[in-house]
Amino acid sequence: MLIKKRDDDDWERHWTNYGDWASLNPAQTMRHNAVLAVLKNERLPIARLLDVGSGQGDFLTRAYAARIAEQYAGFELSKAGILASRAKLPQADFVELDIHDPPPDANRFASWATAAVCSEVIEHVDDPVAFLSSLRRYLSDNATLVLTVPAGPISRFDKHIGHRRHFDRASVRQVLEQAGFRVSAVRLAGFPFFNLYRLTVIIRGRQLMRDLESQDASPTAGVARLAMQMFGFLFHFTLKDFPFGWQVVAVAQKAPDSDLN
Repeated sequence: MLIKKRDDDDWERHWTNYGDWASLNPAQTMRHNAVLAVLKNERLPIARLLDVGSGQGDFLTRAYAARIAEQYAGFELSKAGILASRAKLPQADFVELDIHDPPPDANRFASWATAAVCSEVIEHVDDPVAFLSSLRRYLSDNATLVLTVPAGPISRFDKHIGHRRHFDRASVRQVLEQAGFRVSAVRLAGFPFFNLYRLTVIIRGRQLMRDLESQDASPTAGVARLAMQMFGFLFHFTLKDFPFGWQVVAVAQKAPDSDLN
């Protein structure tokens, strides 16, 4: 994550408490697969791929294994996330960065990325248009941006980790266009099994938070492992675009500054 403004945005604590769960979460894998599918339609290899809000480096590790790009970089606010990312993928350049107050070292990434990913980030920020507008600085003209955000209702756990809002097809398009991007596709993925997974999270509510933070809980323990394996299998049969899908996947290109004047 890239902007820390509220107590529930404590990503040092979140990655410490939930890092193992996030890496094994089938919903994360589903999102990564969707993003990789989009990037594979680009001219490969992509010259320079930037992951904005790179977390623990899980996505770039998969992208590197798939030889998606020639060079890789990740921006992340959390020091814990940066350290985990560097350990997983030393071949990438991970930078600890607040996108609204970047360090001088970030200047070397100006207009750097020929493709970028921003996955499950803008639901955490107060002003997603300002966030994506700031991101433009690091993208070359016409660079492709793949954005994922949640749709559907907000659960107690979502609020616990700092979700401000969820999106739909129209609101994602509006945010991207206002930030200076040309939108080429907005899909609502995940129906029906991802929706069922999200409903399970909503129903469990506070108990889920207690389970995840328990010292005795483990994502590889019996019931948790079986549940994730079951949903991981079912997610192969979700629809890539359906009006009731609760996972938004958007594809856009950075409009040159000259087009915005």
